[in-house]
Amino acid sequence: MNDKQAVALEAASYVKNEMIVGLGTGSTANYFIEALAERQKTENLRVTTVASSNISMIKAQSVGLTVLSLAQLSQIDLYVDGADEITPDNTLLKGRGYDLVMEKLLAKAAKQFIVVADKSKLVDRIGTHYPIPIEVMPFAWQAAKRSIEAIGGVGDLRPNAAKDGLCITSHGSLVLDMRFDASLDAHALNALLNNVPGVVEHGIFTHLADTILIADQGKIETRV
Repeated sequence: MNDKQAVALEAASYVKNEMIVGLGTGSTANYFIEALAERQKTENLRVTTVASSNISMIKAQSVGLTVLSLAQLSQIDLYVDGADEITPDNTLLKGRGYDLVMEKLLAKAAKQFIVVADKSKLVDRIGTHYPIPIEVMPFAWQAAKRSIEAIGGVGDLRPNAAKDGLCITSHGSLVLDMRFDASLDAHALNALLNNVPGVVEHGIFTHLADTILIADQGKIETRV
């Protein structure tokens, strides 16, 4: 069993009967979906899920989980997802995928947000390894980019995987991948980006993670 599987199994142990569970997106989240389906099968666990992406929805349905739309819910019990970077104060960077809006909605709607990761995701500051993904309205991307550059951002629109066009999110938005000076605090940057017109959402998650499970060679550290 690898670290991603180990931490996903640990997260699945937090799920109780009759919970509404938010499903993240990515390799670790997939292991969690499989572990949850196994508990449903072997323990007769009764759960309902809501997915952060079409990929996770398809995965969940394929292993027999019931999936609802967020439009049917105002609150969920538990949300389990990974992160691209995690700082000592539990600020997260997310969004190297395409579903920033749903991920932040589920993180906010959850009574408990559990982050699953291995130790490679631990950093001193947000933006250490990756640029900040910023989802922007297609018709406003140039104006939004100019505003973001005015607060020190450097970057451009994210190309699609084939490099023959632009990355389009599940909600039809474009994504700017922007880097910022190391002296700019993530909490300050979060507030600045929230105030840029044309920005739909961005990848800095502050004060949202309740529990962080970090796997390291089979051992799991729990941060709260």
